[in-house]
Amino acid sequence: MALEQLKSDNDVIAAIATPPGTSGIGKVRLSGAEALEIADKIFVSPKEINLTEVVSHTINYGFIQNLKGKKIDEVLALVMRAPKSFTRENTVEFDCHGGMLPLKGVLQAALAAGARMAEPGEFTRRAFLNGRIDLIQAEGIIDLINSKSSKSREIALQQLQGRLSEHINKIRQQLLDISTAVEASIDFPEDEIPDFTFSELEHKLMSIKEELEELIASSKTGRFYQEGIDTVIVGKPNVGKSSLLNYFLDEERAIVTQVPGTTRDVISELITISGLPLRIIDTAGIRKTDDQVEKIGVKKSQDSLKTADLVLFMLDVSQGITEEDKEIYNLVKDKPLIILINKTDLSVDLAAEDIKRQFSEDQLVFISVKEERGLKQLKEKIYSLIMDGKTAADYEYLITRMRHLKALQNSQESLERAISAWQAGISTDLFAIDLREALIALGEITGETVTEDIIDKIFAEFCIGK
Repeated sequence: MALEQLKSDNDVIAAIATPPGTSGIGKVRLSGAEALEIADKIFVSPKEINLTEVVSHTINYGFIQNLKGKKIDEVLALVMRAPKSFTRENTVEFDCHGGMLPLKGVLQAALAAGARMAEPGEFTRRAFLNGRIDLIQAEGIIDLINSKSSKSREIALQQLQGRLSEHINKIRQQLLDISTAVEASIDFPEDEIPDFTFSELEHKLMSIKEELEELIASSKTGRFYQEGIDTVIVGKPNVGKSSLLNYFLDEERAIVTQVPGTTRDVISELITISGLPLRIIDTAGIRKTDDQVEKIGVKKSQDSLKTADLVLFMLDVSQGITEEDKEIYNLVKDKPLIILINKTDLSVDLAAEDIKRQFSEDQLVFISVKEERGLKQLKEKIYSLIMDGKTAADYEYLITRMRHLKALQNSQESLERAISAWQAGISTDLFAIDLREALIALGEITGETVTEDIIDKIFAEFCIGK
């Protein structure tokens, strides 16, 4: 569906645009063709200012009152006239006192005056439908809000500023030029087509294919920065899993005792290593037990392994390799794996040598959480294993969303069919169809060609008021 077919309604929408709770300032936002008129119904100024008459982008002092004339809050009213607003519609933002009662009172007054409650992400949706931003930029907003590290914030901000959009549009324009020329050659086979020779076609298509492949290759790195790495610490009871979690967090988040089985549940916390967000999951020690509560914890530990991006398997060097260790290793051996040999402050040389013989040395990191030995090397090992030698700096553009990746893969597949058809001398009509499909897939990323279902799904991620 073309973007112009998706129309925003003319309702004035209103919502609280700041998080719940108590703060110095809270914001109620209105947007729509008649936003100034509705805002003026509930705004009173000591200077008798009429919001429908003030200059755009001015701040005006006054009070909010309900339609019965009862004052609700003292506010500053920011007026932004279309098209110079985020939504490209007339917009009014009331800066209120930050308690929930004043904010709800102001919102209720706006709704009673003729506005309707905004849906999740509806302000940003209107910005998209009115051409203020494209879909990549809209997703950049939600990614910026949800960023988990300084690097993921930087990536999201670049998308919000339109860098990835410009690159996608450049590739799409190259394809469009080729597609237009090819279709013109079908319609007018006797005419010469300016700036186009069939001898150049394969080279141009291969160049576009390489650009798509580079974007697709960046998606693994981009996803890790944006979504974080599910990193599960596993091992039998009392090998030091909770102590390692506390070290990563620099606080006593998990209870540590000499009693095996102290951790009964899965504990999850977010940390960053070299800008890479890791969701560290401390699990209950995996062992056979008759304790019903501990059994539940063990089951949760095993379930967390199914979705893990990385497993930190801990052994106690002072105990060597036990049957319990071997059973756990069989559960995790096919995962991206680092084997931590803990308690080297109690090291028994024979046990250490036995461990080295039974596991790949590339997987091993010898540590002492108690004395904080080997933990810097562990962080370096984690980063190296996850990133596979790649960093964000290796890519000019990063793909962070699965939606973008799937569209790029679809475009690449269509382009590969087009190239194969061209090389095989298949009908130009079929070749043109594959080119159009590649174009449509790229347009889905920015929103040039998109279904309403996709739009609904994207903006459902937003909170009300954004």
